[in-house]
Amino acid sequence: MSEFRVCESPGCNAASNLQCPTCVKLGIQGSYFCTQDCFKSSWKTHKLLHKLVQGKDETLTNNSSSVYDPWPYFKFTGKLRPFPQSSTRTVPLQIPRPDYADHFKGHPVSEQKEKNNHQIKVLNDEEIEEMRVACKLGREVLDEAAKALSVGVTTDEVDRIVHEACVERNCYPSPLNYYQFPKSCCTSINEVICHGIPDHRPLQDGDICNVDVTVYHRGFHGDLNETFYIGDVKDSGKKLVNVTWECLSKAMDIVKPGEKYREIGNIIQKHAQANNFSVVRSYCGHGINQLFHTAPSVPHYAKNKAIGIMKPGHCFTIEPMISEGSWRDEMWPDNWTAVTVDGMLSAQFEHTLLVTDDGVEVLTQRPGNPLPHFLSP
Repeated sequence: MSEFRVCESPGCNAASNLQCPTCVKLGIQGSYFCTQDCFKSSWKTHKLLHKLVQGKDETLTNNSSSVYDPWPYFKFTGKLRPFPQSSTRTVPLQIPRPDYADHFKGHPVSEQKEKNNHQIKVLNDEEIEEMRVACKLGREVLDEAAKALSVGVTTDEVDRIVHEACVERNCYPSPLNYYQFPKSCCTSINEVICHGIPDHRPLQDGDICNVDVTVYHRGFHGDLNETFYIGDVKDSGKKLVNVTWECLSKAMDIVKPGEKYREIGNIIQKHAQANNFSVVRSYCGHGINQLFHTAPSVPHYAKNKAIGIMKPGHCFTIEPMISEGSWRDEMWPDNWTAVTVDGMLSAQFEHTLLVTDDGVEVLTQRPGNPLPHFLSP
């Protein structure tokens, strides 16, 4: 079955099968146009992608605002800037998809119906097994992305790898069209806390980059993320990444029947503050099963008012976001990219967890290796 592609010329949504030959040569994904006329009319802007990837113009590589400035009046908090994006990728129709996948505004209707329901679903044995499969496949997809992360690789290329790895496993990439999110994974670099949109910016030596993957398989979502070192990262950045992982690890250690969900935040903030870091408050862990996000809400900061007590069969994520400076965040005008208010680094790790009769099962853990890639490549 051929993949439906949309013309990349602004305002043109025609079906397309003509690809820029220079992009093919440089390995740039996407770049499809419906006609030669559309291609020629977009050439002035489009050719900048070639220069970015070729790295021939240092100014273009290090300061995208000189070539691409979608929000000229926005004051950025840090050094990172948006780059152009490729066309949204499509999923073959034979792959089962969540209800928001084909909704024109990306609304998860079934999830919205449960919005005010704080009752935490207890999964039965069959549902637990489906979660295990989805999480195992999600782990495989993230591991494929991890292989590609290096200096010079664009986050759009990471998104392509994630997308294709999902399709190969008969999975729908859960972020795609969720409230109109345009890509198949989130890539959050440096001061980006979460929900960074993959684009054509090449990863640079010294970056830290989080890749957040969720797959939808046979009606269930599996969700995980890791932060990776790109090239030679400063010791301060390494410390942040390491402490963030420790925050998640310590939080997972207390998961067991009878534990209060609100205690997770106390554990995380205590360790973060002991290392002079802060805990982001705007984004929480969440219940996950047939719904991408559902009860319980799992805050990562201390003295929170999370509702609920853990019981066997509960399935949820813990995903602390830890920042070097202030815990406060700001949103880019794309309405997705959350950044630190002071432009300092932020890191994150996430696992999907199942409460068992006597403790916890980490469903998204690497087979035979509980450590993230930065500790055990």
